Amino acid sequence: MVAVALFEKGIGYTATARLLDVYRVPVKSPYRRWRIHGQGMLVSRPVKSYSFEFKLALVQRFLAGESGPDLAVEAGLGSRELLQKWVRAYRLEGEDGLRPKPKGRPRKPDSPPPAELSEVEQLRRENERLRAEAAYLGKLRALRAQKQR
Repeated sequence: MVAVALFEKGIGYTATARLLDVYRVPVKSPYRRWRIHGQGMLVSRPVKSYSFEFKLALVQRFLAGESGPDLAVEAGLGSRELLQKWVRAYRLEGEDGLRPKPKGRPRKPDSPPPAELSEVEQLRRENERLRAEAAYLGKLRALRAQKQR
């Protein structure tokens, strides 16, 4: 990447954008990543997950006055935006905002398995299902009859 070669020569993102004849906004993000990873930014990395304690320590250091980009470089974060995201979550939710969240869909409320339902309740549910099925089939027949006319 030509921009990285210019960054290596000590040229900032604004001057690099001018030299490449592009807007400076798209060059700013790669420049920031280059400052953290150097030429390693060109290599794809596996997604990392960070422990609660690690996040909390970095956020507390940031809130104590240390620089965000310097902390990102020291900790080897993918971007400084990740640290900003953690700080935002910490300010909104406290320490709980940094704890891992459960993955996937939330579970349905516990309902008893069909075997544990009384016979009357099982028959009632089956009756509801059959009524819905009959209503669906009736509407389907009506639609088909309309199309044939």
